[in-house]
Amino acid sequence: MTISVATETASGLAPGTESGGPHTSRTIMLKELTALLASSLLSASRADYAQAILGDNVLGKRSDSTRRRSLKYLRQLYVLDPASVLFRGLCDLSSADPASLPLLALICALARDPVFRATAPAILSVPSGARVDAKMLAQAVLDVYPHSYSDDVAAKIGRNAASSWTQSGHLSGRLQKTRVRAQSTPAAVAYAFMVGHLADARGQGLLTTVWGTALDAPAHEIYEQAQMASKLGWIEFRRAGDVVEVGFRWLLRVPGR
Repeated sequence: MTISVATETASGLAPGTESGGPHTSRTIMLKELTALLASSLLSASRADYAQAILGDNVLGKRSDSTRRRSLKYLRQLYVLDPASVLFRGLCDLSSADPASLPLLALICALARDPVFRATAPAILSVPSGARVDAKMLAQAVLDVYPHSYSDDVAAKIGRNAASSWTQSGHLSGRLQKTRVRAQSTPAAVAYAFMVGHLADARGQGLLTTVWGTALDAPAHEIYEQAQMASKLGWIEFRRAGDVVEVGFRWLLRVPGR
């Protein structure tokens, strides 16, 4: 799915036509994101997140340069600005269900990092139990961006991406990676549907976006979790046969209301 620059400006989603991105140097940084969110109030501002990383060193980094690089990559992956519905939705839903953060982080990173998004088919198209290695992910990136990276850089992206997919629960193993099924949750379904909506998907099409596919669950299970998310007030979900309607009043609300 192509995401427009206009959508990027409005929501924080990144377009799918540019190379570069956090995975040339980092993973989804789940450990750092977890520590940052645990140290910050839901009312924290963009400046507050910077202060937490640079001044308070909540990530436990040894040098100022490492703290600054961490802030840079976390902003590229997650925005770290409550003005972005993408980041605000991640904060809202991870606060409501902390166990969902790995999948929420993955969904956000797939929206923000086009290079990481290029590795998704290599993961999501293979069955549980299949072997997956960094070379497969590096080749997936080279297939999408054939003239952007040397083999060495592509190999590094492949290793970082493999680690990210492990952090999210789609892969298991340290040296040898095996495809496993990630644990979808109502919070993750609400977030994946919201991101798909921001990218102009509607109805049943919300299941077939990269974010819907990353939920790693059959349609009937996703619909059951969407119904639960609706009962919890995170989304409005209605389904009648093949007709699916989803609303996002809470997640897309105007801040302060």
